[in-house]
Amino acid sequence: MMHFSRKTAWLFLALAGVCGCQWPPADTARTWERKADSLALRQDGQIVWRFNFGTNEAKPNFHPLSLPGGPVLSCYRPTDHPWHRGLWFSWKYINHVNYWEEDRKTGVAQGTTEWSAQQLETHRDFSARLTMDLKYHPAHGPVVLVEHRVITVSAPDKTGAYNLDWTMTFKAVGGTVLLDRAPPVDEKGNNVSGGYAGLGLRAAADFRDAEVITSEGPVQYENYRFRGKSPALDFSGTIGDRTAGVAFLDCNSNLNAPTPWYVVNRASWYYISPAVLTFQPETLQAGEGFTLRYRVAAHPGRWTTEQLRLAADHYGACR
Repeated sequence: MMHFSRKTAWLFLALAGVCGCQWPPADTARTWERKADSLALRQDGQIVWRFNFGTNEAKPNFHPLSLPGGPVLSCYRPTDHPWHRGLWFSWKYINHVNYWEEDRKTGVAQGTTEWSAQQLETHRDFSARLTMDLKYHPAHGPVVLVEHRVITVSAPDKTGAYNLDWTMTFKAVGGTVLLDRAPPVDEKGNNVSGGYAGLGLRAAADFRDAEVITSEGPVQYENYRFRGKSPALDFSGTIGDRTAGVAFLDCNSNLNAPTPWYVVNRASWYYISPAVLTFQPETLQAGEGFTLRYRVAAHPGRWTTEQLRLAADHYGACR
């Protein structure tokens, strides 16, 4: 075993400060995995999160989304909704063209989401910054909407929790753009399955005792669904012998803030979304746009209403 004098130890610390290194050294159990179509953070061989952006994907997405040591929190392309891709973003309708569902036989949607210029920055502390440009257009038509997307992923803290901060700036090009969703109620006023569009998480099917709270407290369901407005929402449950959850925090400068929510909480069928268009569509004139910002926090345990409220207050004034 090597022994260092106090003077030598201080020298190591000073050198670490000069070079930007950590002392003691960073956790060597964490590694980056880069492939042509994905970027992943691994810890002890397990994938903590993987960002998928290959041409075989209809939309860029995160799956698996996990905690260090497990469990996996996301579900990828389940048979009931094969267009659900872990944690991902998709509009429902743009100018009455469906960008959400792909045809079950061809795997192709009416509306095309394209991305390019992706820059994947990985940092020594195991945080990352993911940047890309996206275009939206009918399958055989001109581009109608563009987006610049930046996702900053923090390094997992000592509990395994980490944040994914999404910033998405949209702009209408070429003419008027109507962003819309399926109606949340039918002509008789019944609560049906519509209202979704935007950022969403299809949570793992093996969650048990799933609970959903907003920063105001537990939610009330109708037809296994929740629609309401709040600055933040947390979904949590138990997988195996571990309890974990995912919180969504809204930026107070977002369109329709505090955000409308669309949640399905039904055994083995869990979907959580800050669905910005739930209660009304949005029209943009050519050249007009807006920015959406969200924080997605993967965490162990269940958050209390007070924890969620404090997190929402801390993040809400994001810029």
